[in-house]
Amino acid sequence: MALVSRRASTLGSMSSVDDVECLAFETRAIHAGQEPDPTTGAVSVPIYQTSLFVQDDVDRDRGWFYSRTGNPTRAALERCIASLEGARHGFCFGSGVAAEDAVLRLLRPGDHLVVSRDLYGGTYRLLRRVWEDGGLSFTPADLTDPTAVDAAWRAETKMVWVESPTNPLLDIVDIGAVSGAARARGAITVVDNTFASPYLQQPLALGADVVVHSTTKYLGGHSDVVGGWAGTSSDGLAERLGLLQAAAGAVPGPMDAFLVLRGVKTLAVRMERHCANAAAVAEFLAGHPAVARVHYPGLPSDPGHELAAKQMSGFGGMVSFRLAGGEAAARAVCAATRIFALGGSLGGVESLISYPPTMSHFPMQGTELAADPALVRLSVGIEAAADLIADLDRALASLPR
Repeated sequence: MALVSRRASTLGSMSSVDDVECLAFETRAIHAGQEPDPTTGAVSVPIYQTSLFVQDDVDRDRGWFYSRTGNPTRAALERCIASLEGARHGFCFGSGVAAEDAVLRLLRPGDHLVVSRDLYGGTYRLLRRVWEDGGLSFTPADLTDPTAVDAAWRAETKMVWVESPTNPLLDIVDIGAVSGAARARGAITVVDNTFASPYLQQPLALGADVVVHSTTKYLGGHSDVVGGWAGTSSDGLAERLGLLQAAAGAVPGPMDAFLVLRGVKTLAVRMERHCANAAAVAEFLAGHPAVARVHYPGLPSDPGHELAAKQMSGFGGMVSFRLAGGEAAARAVCAATRIFALGGSLGGVESLISYPPTMSHFPMQGTELAADPALVRLSVGIEAAADLIADLDRALASLPR
């Protein structure tokens, strides 16, 4: 615990979240945790590219000790994202999956989770291939159905793992209802907020106990860094997460933290364009004869539209759709786009197209959670919407009639 308490004291030397709490999201994204450097006056948080901080004597350091347990660049990012998520505590990790792994370490062997049935493949692999051997069990459930939590619940259930919007079908889960049901049974709720970003949704304000991100995605925003973050307003959970971060050491380097922090500054303006472009793309796809179904909560016909409008401030930049021509058509479209690059990530300024069955969700192959072979997922970037639509139109026109 000494490492955690030392780290907590060093966070007090950074700009307090409370100092900027009254400011708008866009302002906090640029200033929270990011006071000008007291030594040089530098506007950007310096990259403290050091592993070690010299001590004044054996019992006294200058607020920093060793970069695994705390680094000023990383601390600035942790505070900034915490401010945007409305969290009292935040912890950065070397990847989104590393953040998830730390949160799962809050559980004990024999514990059980209820997880979103529509789930990121990396999360599924972590649960199935790593944590089942560590003594955890989990049950996938359609969390868009309020009765699904009851049906999947066990006496040993200690956590509910939510994605909303889900990956890759963009289902919307009532975070408040699920969190309330879990809390009434003595369990905590974790929300993966990667698809929405804190600009569109703050799960803690909706009732969740922990929120996680792959900062690789919208928070970084430029496909040039890998990282993760977990946050909570529970002092008890934060103490445990802080210990896990310091003791297990799955932390990002200061350069990675700097790149995400730089990306966060423009999150608000990027998400506005992502949302606008995705809406235009979804409307185009919904009217195309080669498309059997579009998954996008911004469409009034989408089952999650009404709930998304209530718990989100926008509908996001992700769109999935199913081809009427099945697997062959889906693969052909993925190969035919020019602006949409074929890639398994998301959330960058550039548009990406992916084939979930063999890319982001390949760990589910051969299981009941396998992605539909006709499904294509789009991460809609911030290019001109007309160019993106024209690119998809060309790709769809190339399909056999």
